[in-house]
Order: sequence, then C-alpha cells, then structure tokens
Amino acid sequence: MVKSFLSGIYLLLLVSCTVGPDYKHPDIVTDEQLQKTLNLRPSNKQISLYWYKEFNDPILNNLIEKGLKQSTDIKIAIEKLHQARQNLRINNTKYLPTFDASGTYYYLKDSRIYTGEPLSTDYFQLGLDSIWEIDIWGGGRRLNEQYKALFAAASANLQNVQLALTAEITSTYIQLRHVQEQLQIARKNEALQKSLYELIKQKYDAGLADDTTYNQAQYLLSSTRETIPQLEASENTLQNSLSVLTSTLPDTKDSQFIYPKTNIIKEPLRYNISKLYEIPVDVIRNRPDIRILEYQLMAQNAAVGQAISNMFPNVNLSAFWGYQSKNISSLIGGGSNTYNYSPTINLPIFHWGALVNNVKLQKSFAREDLQQYKQGVLEAISEIKDAAYNIEKEYQRNQETQKALAAQQEVADISTIKYKNGLIEFSEVLTAQQNLLNAQNTYIESNANLYNYITGFYKAIGGGYTINNIPDIRKAEQDVGGVFCKG
Repeated sequence: MVKSFLSGIYLLLLVSCTVGPDYKHPDIVTDEQLQKTLNLRPSNKQISLYWYKEFNDPILNNLIEKGLKQSTDIKIAIEKLHQARQNLRINNTKYLPTFDASGTYYYLKDSRIYTGEPLSTDYFQLGLDSIWEIDIWGGGRRLNEQYKALFAAASANLQNVQLALTAEITSTYIQLRHVQEQLQIARKNEALQKSLYELIKQKYDAGLADDTTYNQAQYLLSSTRETIPQLEASENTLQNSLSVLTSTLPDTKDSQFIYPKTNIIKEPLRYNISKLYEIPVDVIRNRPDIRILEYQLMAQNAAVGQAISNMFPNVNLSAFWGYQSKNISSLIGGGSNTYNYSPTINLPIFHWGALVNNVKLQKSFAREDLQQYKQGVLEAISEIKDAAYNIEKEYQRNQETQKALAAQQEVADISTIKYKNGLIEFSEVLTAQQNLLNAQNTYIESNANLYNYITGFYKAIGGGYTINNIPDIRKAEQDVGGVFCKG
C-alpha cells in the first residue's frame, strides 16, 4: 500500500508542469538602433567606477569614498538586500515538506450515563508530523522565480543608490567650489572697488568730483558687497549638505570644506569628447535603475503564473510516524510503533470569480510594469543624448566665455587708468567693472557646468555599475539564476 502511494506521488512529480508565461526580455530597442540614435562607435571599453577621479581632486575622491562607506542611504539599501535574501530563502522552502516533532499525552474519562461504569482511557504518543503541498502546477516554482527577481532588484537597488550618492556628492562639491570661487571674485572686486571709491571720495571732498560720480562709486561698492552674505549662506548650506551626504556631523570648519589652494573650478576640465561615444552598446540594460525595472517585471511575470496555478487542483499530503502506548514505559519499542498518511486533493470549483479576476489583476500589473520598463529605457536614452549634447555645447560656450573675460579684463583695466588720468567719465568705469564681474562669474559658471554635465553623463550611462564588475553584487545576482539581464 505504501509503495503504491509513494509511486503515485513520484508519478505526479514526473508529470508536473509550470503553468503561466515564461519570461522573455522585452526588445524595446535593438543594438543597431542604440548605436544609431546615440552615435556610438563600436567599443569594448568598460566604464570605470572611479570616473570622478578624472577631475583630479583628492578632496572629492575622499568625500565620495567616505560617503560610500558611511552613508545611511547605502546602509539602508544593504539592509533591503539582506531582507530580500531572507525572503528568498523563506519562500524557497514553502513548497517543501515540513517536519515537526510532537509529543502527546491523552486522557479521557467516559460518562457513567453511557457506560454504567466510570471507564477511563489514556495513552502517550511521540513522533514526527509532516505536511507537504506538492507543487504539481509550478506555483511554488513561480514563487521562487518571483523572489529571485526581487532579490536581484534589491542588489541592483544597492548599486543605484551608490551611483546616485556618488553623483550627488560630486554635484554638491562642484556647487560648493563654484560658490567659493564666486566669493573670491566678489571679495577681490570689493577690494578693488573700495580703493576706487576712496579715490573718488577724496576728489569729492576736494570738490573735484560731483554727486553723481560719488554715488556711482558707492553704488558699485555696495552692490558687490551685498552679494557676499548671500554667497556665504550658500557656502554654509552646501558644506552642511556634504556632511549629511557623508553621514557626518555638519562642521563648516572641516579642512575639506574650506577654499582650497587650487580650486578645480578656476579652469575648465580638459575632457576627451570622443569618450562620449565610445561606450558599450548594452549600457542601457546595465543601468542599475533599468535593471530594477526589469527585475520587477520578471517578478510580476512569475506572479501571473502563480495566480494561474491557484486555479488548478492541488494535492496535500500529511503523515505521522512514531510511537503510541498506554504506558510511558513501553512507549518506545515492542509493537508501539505507528504511522499514518492522508493525501488530500482540493479542486477549486466556485470562488465567485476571485481566482479568475486575480489572474486578470496580476496580468494588468505585469502590463503596467512593462510600460514602466519601456518608459525607463526611453528616458535613459534621452538622458544620455542630453548629457553628451550638453557637454559638447558647453565646451563651445566655454571657449567664448574665456575670450569674453580676457577682453573685458583689458577694457576694465584701461578704463580705470583713463579715469585716473581724467580722460573718461566714471560712468564708463562703472559699466566696465560691472561687465567684468559678469564675465568672471559667467566663465566660472561655465567651468562648473562642464563638471556637472560630465557628472550627469556618467550617471546617465550607469556610472560603471554592471552585474559583472562588483563581486558582491555579481554573486548576489548569480544566486538568482542565469536568466537575468540577457539581451
């Protein structure tokens, strides 16, 4: 009897199948289309994780390394990865047999009304209980697929947080150096305009300058001075932001935050433009945020299969093996051994449409996830195109701002000399100084834009994060099986 039953179970396992759709990678764009739209040249070069080191700023490098080690966002993402791993392990066992040890003492005293005598019964029982829901239709296998995909999404999320943090620290640092350079320009102009104001005041007091000239000089000095407190406030805010990003207490006196001897913003970054088009063609699929969207689509695809499996009959097997005796002294041994098994088949017949509607619901979720994945891919392509275009155009603009600054510096110097020699009115000096200040700030702004656009470009192409270049993440994603991220 037992052999026949076990043979039947084995036959069920042999004929079991996995219902529902198998996952297929959605082909949003082909490699050829990507090459054409992004003007890519065939390249096997991999993006470096340490792209920010091209900026040649040791302080920036140190801040990013500190942030990647200490950031609370990183630690939260790591905990989410741990949680996903445990969920995967828990759900991997859901359709396996469970075993529980049990011990029972049973006592019954019968009523005299039925027996006429006060009879009593007692016995002891010790053994193993087992319950097993046999995964005939693949509901368990689909559940495993779902949590494998969610585990992979959590590992990609960790990379995405690392990439976002790296880009945000870089961008905030560039903003800080930009503001600090603006402060230096303002203070230098303040000193120059103060000396000019004092010269005019002397002339004014001696009756050699009129009210208009005096007020213009005072206006020029005051208008420069009024920008300084605002810039100092921005500097303080950016310093505190960097502290938060690196998970340290705000300290504006930190040596990393003070104005450096060499500010990278003072000169434009000499970047090789050809690198914008020498990137792997699979850069879109490797972006952590795009992989997250695809893993979520995979998980939902598996949920559809699981919902479909609930519409089919399921087989449960419960069994007990152990010992039973009236006396505890004879519980183990002799003829006290006992066992039982009870197979159960459940066939869903009428659930008021709940099972069918659940399948429709899960399919709708899957279609939604597919559209989100498509939207993510299209936005990623747009971001890369925008970033590359912005870099090229900013370099063109930067060259003109350099020329404009050099020309305006000469105009300002000459106008000051001419005024001191009485050859021109002070209004011309005022205009020249205001134009010089604007030219200086425009040039510095363009330099900062170049750094920020390059940062945005590396973020758009995934910052070097892929499945294969981070050992811990690669192992995590390999654990979920070999079906992920195949193009």
